[in-house]
Amino acid sequence: MTMPPIAFADPDDTRREIALPDPNRAGQLTLEATLAKRRSIRDFSRQPLTSAEISQLLWAGQGITSPMGLRTAPSAGALYPLDLYVAIGHIQSLPQGVFRYDPAKHILQPVGGGDRRDKVSRAALSQTWIADSAAVIAVAATMRRTTRKYGERGVRYAHMEAGHVAQNICLQAAALDLAVTPVGAFRDHEIRHVFEMASDAEPLYLLPVGRR
Repeated sequence: MTMPPIAFADPDDTRREIALPDPNRAGQLTLEATLAKRRSIRDFSRQPLTSAEISQLLWAGQGITSPMGLRTAPSAGALYPLDLYVAIGHIQSLPQGVFRYDPAKHILQPVGGGDRRDKVSRAALSQTWIADSAAVIAVAATMRRTTRKYGERGVRYAHMEAGHVAQNICLQAAALDLAVTPVGAFRDHEIRHVFEMASDAEPLYLLPVGRR
C-alpha cells in the first residue's frame, strides 16, 4: 500500500523549509556498473519516491563536497550559476509543490504549493509521460553569475555545467534503480512561470524522475 502525497494544509505551509536526509556517500554500485546501467526511461510506476531518494538526486546534482563549498559538478571559477528546482508530485512524507534546492544547507526552500506535473508536461510541448513521474527536477542558470567574470564565454560555461549536473543526476538515478530522462524540449517562459523562477533565470534542463 502506498501513501498518498501530502498537500499543503494552508498557505503558510509553503513558507516552511524542509530539511533533507543526509546523502549517502558510499553506494554499493561501482561507477562502471552505473555507467553501463544508465538509460533514458520514460515509463514510471505509480510507486512514490522516498525523501532519501530525492535528497540523493539533488545532492548528486549540486551537493557540497568540500569545506570550501565545492560541489559535485565542476563550475568555471567556482561561480555556480545553476539552481535546481523540483516539482514534487508523489514523494513519501513530502508535500506537493515547487521547491528550490539549497546546497549549502541541504534543504528544500518552498516556492509554491500544488501538484504542477501536468503544467510542466504541457509546457514541455505536451510530453504527457512527464506528468506520470514522481517529481520533475529543473536546472536553471542565472548567467550573470558567470558572465560578470568571463563575459559571453560564461554562457557556454553555464551550458557545459548543466550537462555535468544532468549527467550526475542520471547516474545517481541509475545507481538507485530509478527511471529518469533528460528533457530539453520545452517553452522557456512557461517553465519559468510554472517553477516560479526569477525573471533572469534561464531553464536549461528538465529531469522527470520516478520509480521504474
